[in-house]
Amino acid sequence: MPQMAPIGWLSLFIIFSITFILFSMMNYYSVIPQTPKSQIPSKFTTSSLPWKW
Repeated sequence: MPQMAPIGWLSLFIIFSITFILFSMMNYYSVIPQTPKSQIPSKFTTSSLPWKW
């Protein structure tokens, strides 16, 4: 029946939207970015400087 066509389009839109959102979330959360780690641990050393006023 042609009167029911908008409900069909709405259900297809909802199904494809949910599928797209789930696919995007799975792709986003499946990759764990690695933080770059330096080989030498950085230590903040402060040297005392003689101030000449």
